[in-house]
Amino acid sequence: MQQYAIPIANLIEQLSKLPGIGRKTAQRLAFFILEMDDLDAEKLSKSITNAKEKIKLCSICCNLTDVDPCQMCQNTQRDKSIICVVEGAKDIIAMERSREYKGEYHVLHGVISPMENVGPNDIKVKELLSRLSDGTVKEIIIATNPTVEGEATALYLSKLIKPLDVKVTRIAHGIPVGGDLEYFDEVTLSKAMENRREL
Repeated sequence: MQQYAIPIANLIEQLSKLPGIGRKTAQRLAFFILEMDDLDAEKLSKSITNAKEKIKLCSICCNLTDVDPCQMCQNTQRDKSIICVVEGAKDIIAMERSREYKGEYHVLHGVISPMENVGPNDIKVKELLSRLSDGTVKEIIIATNPTVEGEATALYLSKLIKPLDVKVTRIAHGIPVGGDLEYFDEVTLSKAMENRREL
């Protein structure tokens, strides 16, 4: 005997494909959606369809945008000589929260991962290299995550970019402000030691 009506089962199935959403959460969301009034449910549905139809990649930085070039690339106040390379569009939001970085961005849309069959041609490496051709860019800051794949991608990009006479730097990784040494793993502590600086 089927537990749910087919439309509910299909909704749960689709919601459970979202990252961080397990079967139980998908069920709760499905029933929440079914209990919404028709107008709110329609707005939710339209906003998903609208985002899928209107959002595209910026032709310069590959960020998600509804205008091309994106607002960040159109901003004349940003330093065109520095590009911060990130894995995904959401990483830009994290970097912008610091209010420290004033340069431009480039979104790779992934990292090199042989285990997942993702190579350099599957992410936005060619697009990054094309931005370096006119000599405007003086520094590339690689801000991929401190994972095996993120480090491999950073090394790969560094080897490609350094011969182009562009400075390549990597964001520091280590102990967060307010952290206690006793709670950190060996990798975090070794990165903190590696990235130490003179006071």
